Amino acid sequence: MMKTDKNGLIELFRQVYSTEAEYLWEDTPDACVFRRQDNRKWFGVILCVSGKRIGLETDDMVDILDVKCEPLMIGSLLEKPGYFLAYHMNKKHWLTILLDGSVPEEDIRFLLDMSYTLTAPKRRKKPVLEASAE
Repeated sequence: MMKTDKNGLIELFRQVYSTEAEYLWEDTPDACVFRRQDNRKWFGVILCVSGKRIGLETDDMVDILDVKCEPLMIGSLLEKPGYFLAYHMNKKHWLTILLDGSVPEEDIRFLLDMSYTLTAPKRRKKPVLEASAE
């Protein structure tokens, strides 16, 4: 079983999705993004933010994971402990998971797989061949 803390997730991204953490911002050196290798789209973001930023009643810093999620699932997940409207991402398509152990590892893995799938390259429809006029 993988840990659901920041370091455990970084290792999970490496082992399961063959991607490394990218640290993009000098002002937030502990924030990292994870991209698909085929199209470079983000499918996971780990951040450390004040609890108040996500709706907690504490200023303590907390680790969070942002994932892309099916919009229809977000509403029901928000009713469970450990789930929040996406921090710093599109709230219709992204979800924040608190990395304090309140969300089971299997749920995080399921949502990571969903995020990975949702950010996959779009398949192009094959063009319809027009009948040649004879």
